[in-house]
Amino acid sequence: MYKAFDVGSALGLGIRIPQAAPRLVPQSSSEIVFTVLSLSSLYCFYRVLKLLSNHSHYGPGQPTRKTKSDKSATHQLTESPALADQEQLSPSSTSKQGLFSSFITMIITPRVPIPHTVPEPPTARIERIQDTPRLELPESPWPVKQPYDAFLVLDVEATCQEGTDFNWPNEIIEWPVVLLRWRSKDKEGRAKELYVADEFRSFVKPSWRPELSNFCTTLTGITQSEVDEAPSFPVVLQSFRKFMTRNGLIDDNTEERLQRFTWCSDGPFDVRDFVVKQCFISKLQMPDWLKGDVLDVRKVVTYYLALQEAQGSSKRQTKIVFPRPGMPAPRRRSLNIPLQLRALSLPDFVGRQHSGIDDTRNIARIVTELAKRGICLEPNTPIFPGRRWQWMGRPGQVLEEYCSF
Repeated sequence: MYKAFDVGSALGLGIRIPQAAPRLVPQSSSEIVFTVLSLSSLYCFYRVLKLLSNHSHYGPGQPTRKTKSDKSATHQLTESPALADQEQLSPSSTSKQGLFSSFITMIITPRVPIPHTVPEPPTARIERIQDTPRLELPESPWPVKQPYDAFLVLDVEATCQEGTDFNWPNEIIEWPVVLLRWRSKDKEGRAKELYVADEFRSFVKPSWRPELSNFCTTLTGITQSEVDEAPSFPVVLQSFRKFMTRNGLIDDNTEERLQRFTWCSDGPFDVRDFVVKQCFISKLQMPDWLKGDVLDVRKVVTYYLALQEAQGSSKRQTKIVFPRPGMPAPRRRSLNIPLQLRALSLPDFVGRQHSGIDDTRNIARIVTELAKRGICLEPNTPIFPGRRWQWMGRPGQVLEEYCSF
């Protein structure tokens, strides 16, 4: 039924491998068992030789199956036509041939080590990253699309004591506002030039501690007689409400906003701290037209100067995202109003510093300049009307034990 084919002897291994006779289909169960055992032993012998060949040519743990990249690398290392022909007989290319053909091909095919890939030096990678083009601002960034139609610039003055901070129960003693509008705005909302449309100013009489400290009078320039003759904060808000109605900002009956406007201040303190405290002391609910996020002008100027420094150091224009509500400003020295004017190459501060109306007018100059430079003006600081301090008791009550001055 079977005859022996001495392939093992021909290879010097002394192993006789059975080869099927012309009658390939076994007739009995013993022949079937013998055939299965023969093929199993042949497969085991093939795996052992494959592992030995793998260890001798590639080293332990290296793969034996070649990919397309391995073949191309092998042909690059040799120009021998015979070796190229032998590569075509590799086990990966003869997977569909018979078991004996694969076995013989694996033994007679020489192995060429796979070349190791040389890693890219770090300096070359850094140079490639530096050559990547950056996001650039357009050469003429204005006019840009402006989402708001009007801006209420506010810089209040409040009672203060020397040595206290913003946790002190300050009371507003001056309420100055400058209304800015766009001189022209196209159909797509693009604009660049602001102008002063109107102004409002009123002193306010404090109720918790009506007498001003010498420190407060020296700092703000507001005298005791000016606040004694001034209306209370609720009356001032009613007068300012008429101001907003006259300028078409809110509805006279419902106080609903008729135009998109936002509050602007130098830092977050005016609305976030002083207005919220004053509404509590005066037992007032903050009006809807006074709620909402505000535009912190100082934060926008800080971001703009950071952009200018980035352009100066890299000699390229780098896109920078201006602050949104809740976004912190970059780590940079905080600039007061005179320094902001100087940084923007504007004329010096006009008027008296820490005078509410003079501070407000100079902040309006900064906002106008930012608009000219193509900066989108929108709120960037959240306000929480329900914020409380430890000195707050019942509505309108200031707990004296928390105020040692």
